[in-house]
Amino acid sequence: MKTPAERAEELRKLINHHNYLYYVEARPEISDREFDQLFDELRELERKHPELVTPDSPTQRVGGAPIPGFRTVTHRLPMLSIEKSKSIGELRNFDRNVRDRLRGAQPEYVVEPKIDGVSISLTYENGLLTVAATRGDGERGDDVTHNIRTIHEVPLRLRTEAPPPLVEVRGEVYMTKAELVRINKIQDERGEEKYANPRNLTAGTLKQLDPRITAQRRLRIFAFGLGVVEGWSVRTQWEALQQLKKWGFPVNPHAHLCRNIDEVVDYVLSWAEKRFELPYETDGMVIKVNDFAQQQILGATSHHPRWAQAYKYEAEEAVTRLARVEISIGKHGELVPTAIFDPPVQLAGTTVTRATLHNPAEIERKDIRIGDSVVVIKAGDIIPRVVRVLTEARTGQEKVIEFPSHCPFCGSPVRRTSGERSYNYVCAAGSQCPGQIVGRIKAFARRGTMDIEGLGEELAQQLVDAELVTSVTDIYRLTEGELLKLERMGKKKAQKLLAAIEASKGRGLARLLAGLSIPGVGETMAAAVARAFPSMDRLLAASPEQIAAVEGIGPVRAQHIYDFFHRPEGQQLVRELRDLGIKLTEDVTAPPSKSPIAGKTIVVTGTLKHYSRQQIEDLIESLGGKATGSVSSKTDFVVAGEEAGSKLEKARQLGIRVINEEEFEQMIRSAKHDGVQGK
Repeated sequence: MKTPAERAEELRKLINHHNYLYYVEARPEISDREFDQLFDELRELERKHPELVTPDSPTQRVGGAPIPGFRTVTHRLPMLSIEKSKSIGELRNFDRNVRDRLRGAQPEYVVEPKIDGVSISLTYENGLLTVAATRGDGERGDDVTHNIRTIHEVPLRLRTEAPPPLVEVRGEVYMTKAELVRINKIQDERGEEKYANPRNLTAGTLKQLDPRITAQRRLRIFAFGLGVVEGWSVRTQWEALQQLKKWGFPVNPHAHLCRNIDEVVDYVLSWAEKRFELPYETDGMVIKVNDFAQQQILGATSHHPRWAQAYKYEAEEAVTRLARVEISIGKHGELVPTAIFDPPVQLAGTTVTRATLHNPAEIERKDIRIGDSVVVIKAGDIIPRVVRVLTEARTGQEKVIEFPSHCPFCGSPVRRTSGERSYNYVCAAGSQCPGQIVGRIKAFARRGTMDIEGLGEELAQQLVDAELVTSVTDIYRLTEGELLKLERMGKKKAQKLLAAIEASKGRGLARLLAGLSIPGVGETMAAAVARAFPSMDRLLAASPEQIAAVEGIGPVRAQHIYDFFHRPEGQQLVRELRDLGIKLTEDVTAPPSKSPIAGKTIVVTGTLKHYSRQQIEDLIESLGGKATGSVSSKTDFVVAGEEAGSKLEKARQLGIRVINEEEFEQMIRSAKHDGVQGK
């Protein structure tokens, strides 16, 4: 009969073996139930004999308590970005440059899908996983070992009896499309905001301090290369991939060895359509010189290796018919038009049935009509957009899009507003319109503002319909009894919501200002105001001129802020916030003094891959820069994404420096900021 120690060791080997068969080989030999029985037996054995627990035991994948914060890890070998090409011509030019540097030698290439995830470095010492770090700025990343250990595909110990003394394994952590759907279904049931895409959720999950949350989100990984290795050698990238698989890592099954650039081009083009059938997001292919000796000869710049290239597919577009337009209402009462397509179209692997048309001015500029054949793309493979109308396909039956004269939610008259470059139609009922109240509650409760978990659009609508909430302050007066009368509201859910509401009281002035739906004031502007006036009392005492003096605010926004708080309803709002115990001050911290963009005025335009507009503007502000919305002679440089328009043209006319997203990330590498990531 085996001793507890012998049985525990046997169980660990069995569990690791079946994990390998399931995740790496994709050929399981036992059922999930049988696997669970082995796991439960080991867990019970370790409970009875705590001295048998080892760091690499499968039971130790999910830690108990959250960690207090992230430790910075310096990579032994920098994790450089990979240069991108968007045409076959650029790809062939990469090959010519490689052959020139190799003095005419013909290299082989390894090609594999470019996974839209988060790059990671895993350090193994004598076969045991010791540190897992994010790419960070390429030189330094965050220690996320507690979260990486929850990924079943990551071996806690290499599958070998003779491991190298030290090896760094490079890989890409990602989330499947199906997992995003599963999580968003849960978000929807809770009435919470859905996640936009797998990559952003993956990045956010790796930044969780509580590994139990990470474990619930089923992250995956593909190993794609090596960093520093001691006591072991391999000659090629292809051999390295095979060795990684032997050590227990999943390697992308679609990695392919090509003898020359012609084979590379054929393979890359063969995946232009097939990529949407993959269970994960990918927007291109990564091409690497196979021979490590040749890689050494080719070397690297300070930013990227000369032996690798990432080919990016063009944004996919489709043609469909604009069948009708639905009108919703925004938090400021603006009527928001949404195009409904018939038939729906497939873009970037998803079915697209609708897209925002933004505002009447945008509709007029593009001359969009009901019945038009329109070209639709997914900007950054995420957000559907109507880019143009096929006017040559018109039959004469198309209809001009008309906005209603009365609000479809409360019946109040609609008035036209005008701005410098656009105009809109707005419900005249103001804050009394139920549609606006729902929008304001949703804006107040979202993550970037007061972060009230569970209070999404569906619940906001229920609260307004039940006349429990007519303003944001009513949220703090809700009782458990009132909530239990709502549909699909159980006791546990109600208590959790009330706890989240109570916790939101301490968010601080910046997030409060961002959540109050003050015209023209988002998270970035709110943070700037709170830094300048770190208490509500100081803000109320400030004149419009003093508020306008805050960088990035200007006279128009300043007047909006002043008027918002000095109208009778604004004064009443402040009194209620005080009485309810909402924190009306801000804890101000100084931006990094060594930031390369400190004091710079920066304009962001176009669609970015790794950031939303709000995220990059927040990042600029956190590093001491000034994010503005218009290009002028005072602008230091412009960050231009895909489909950048008039701002880019104006920057060129004024001779202002223009950089892309990758160049921006390179610029801020020296800043001590843990939110900069890229590939």
